[in-house]
Amino acid sequence: MITDPEAYLNFFRSIHRRTLRDIEALPPPAASWEPSRGEGEKAWGIAQIVHHICESRIYFASAYTGKGWRYDWMPPSTEQQSGWIPALEASAVEFQSQISGTPAQWLNRRIKMIDTDGTLSGWRILMMLLEHEVHHRSQIDTYAGLEGWDVPQIYDRTREQIDELQDRQ
Repeated sequence: MITDPEAYLNFFRSIHRRTLRDIEALPPPAASWEPSRGEGEKAWGIAQIVHHICESRIYFASAYTGKGWRYDWMPPSTEQQSGWIPALEASAVEFQSQISGTPAQWLNRRIKMIDTDGTLSGWRILMMLLEHEVHHRSQIDTYAGLEGWDVPQIYDRTREQIDELQDRQ
């Protein structure tokens, strides 16, 4: 469990750096790439997913800070690939400004869900943001792999490299 908003933000920054790394690695064809089929969210191209990551950061921050489950922050444009990193950076700055300095007690307070009568603790909502971002980053990485584009290794090692290291051990 998370016990300090500032420690959480340090972890958020590590997730954000990996998201930036993966988005920066995408080649120019990623700008117009879309799934070959699907409707709604299933049909989102990479630009739409990047936009969604940006807006969702503030959605979760809004819930955590007691303003409700709201998409009321407009990210910079992600229509062009050149806007993806600036939009992610802007949303990271905005997210951190909303979370930084909040009382540690907020991590344990209960927050009403948007779609049920249930509640979640503040720390759980912040973890939902991280899981959500990793989910969509993995979605983009999967699309990249299917297209044959390079996908950065999360720990700078491939399975084959680990196998070789094990053989030498």
